[in-house]
Amino acid sequence: MPERSLVPKKVFFTKGIGVADDELLSFELALRNAKIEKFNLVPVSSIAPPRIEIVDIDEGLKYLNPGQVVFTVLSRFSSNINNKEIYSSVGVALPKNKDYNGYFTEYHGYYTGREDNYAKNKARFMLETAFNIDIDSNFEIFNKSIVEDYTTVISAAVFIF
Repeated sequence: MPERSLVPKKVFFTKGIGVADDELLSFELALRNAKIEKFNLVPVSSIAPPRIEIVDIDEGLKYLNPGQVVFTVLSRFSSNINNKEIYSSVGVALPKNKDYNGYFTEYHGYYTGREDNYAKNKARFMLETAFNIDIDSNFEIFNKSIVEDYTTVISAAVFIF
């Protein structure tokens, strides 16, 4: 691997909900609720690097500084249709053989009751069909809320280099 490559070494998971009279403000409040409002978030797609270490949010935040550019797999959904239920989720599947990459999936929208474990199951499918190998870890971070005013839900996998 090139010495200057941007391959994350650690990842943490978080989620948040924000409610406000404005969509942008509800997103900001969701980021605050998730404790990631101080960073310049760059959304990335769905590959979990080989040998990625999962850490809890409190440990992960110790490695980050306000204003830092931070790469994240981010699922975000906002609505102002009162009393509708909305959700966001990020699923992950990691292989037993740490030399292989894993997969993240992100889903969001209006909640119908069929969305629980969907992101987790799709991440598992991607990993199994890509390499036909054993899964070590498979889970999702799932978030939902009933809409009032503007409501935003986020779920995120946040990378640390």
